[in-house]
Amino acid sequence: MNNLYVTLCAFFVCCTTTLFSQEKQIRASLFEGTVVAGYVDRGAYLNCTGPGVKYIHAKKVFLLGLLPGIRMKEDNVADGKPKNTWITPSLGFGLTASIGHLALQLPTYYTAKTATADGSWKLGFGLGYRF
Repeated sequence: MNNLYVTLCAFFVCCTTTLFSQEKQIRASLFEGTVVAGYVDRGAYLNCTGPGVKYIHAKKVFLLGLLPGIRMKEDNVADGKPKNTWITPSLGFGLTASIGHLALQLPTYYTAKTATADGSWKLGFGLGYRF
């Protein structure tokens, strides 16, 4: 049993070393991501890119994925009626395109149904910075 364990460990180390030695470029960074501010559904948002599918070509980066962030929107209700706070956490989905450090974003956010309106997806637009 002990020999099997040593053999498996040696095999794993050899495979891992081979895989990492074939890498063309090793790049380390302290922080990677994109911060974007924009407009959606008569309000503003501030988000960062989350998990997604990324395509990199030269200095261009395209990301299709989740966009965690904060939405800022005043709730329009009659006086004296309960309303939501104007800052709420949110999770969107969309496309982020970066050229150099400039980022353009097309997010979609779901607005939940209320007593007077059906739930719907809202498309937004944002501009940001890629680290």
